[in-house]
Amino acid sequence: MKSIIFLAPPAAGKGTLSEYLVKKFGYVHISTGEILRDYAEEKESLAHQLEKGEYIEDDIIIKLVTQKIASLPKNTLFILDGVPRTLKQAQMLDPYLPSNVIPINIEVDPSILLKRVLGRVVCPQCDRNYNIYFREFKPHVDNLCDDCKISLEKRSDDTEGSFLKRYQKYQESVLPIIKFYQEKGTLIRL
Repeated sequence: MKSIIFLAPPAAGKGTLSEYLVKKFGYVHISTGEILRDYAEEKESLAHQLEKGEYIEDDIIIKLVTQKIASLPKNTLFILDGVPRTLKQAQMLDPYLPSNVIPINIEVDPSILLKRVLGRVVCPQCDRNYNIYFREFKPHVDNLCDDCKISLEKRSDDTEGSFLKRYQKYQESVLPIIKFYQEKGTLIRL
């Protein structure tokens, strides 16, 4: 088995796939979004950048992600979710990755992605994700977590404007990253 780098636009299902792989095969899920939201609690300017859908500086991202990877026990299988988002990040990250890492490019229609973003709600206690627009992902009782029975919340960055900005930036940056991994002969398309 190999560690995974998920390359995918916002709301493509990286978190859902990661959750499955964690439960089924014991992967460690490294979500840049979660790392950044935790870090933003200490840095107010970073919180404002996230709310506007802006990308964070490459140096900060790579530092936080490589610290997380370094903290894992040796030979731990992990999933990188949300990094790299630029060619520079891919190049900066590459020396820190073990040889058993495979990049997987997930491709999804943009109209479906927007619906996923606008309908996403999260349990503030257990972090379980739901979506009000997709029957199979709706909570059993409107706006209540199936497990915790508490009110679900919408993430502050789950707006149409924020999504469109993130999606456009993703599209601009993804082609060089895909080419980088294709030239290495490691990219898988899904």
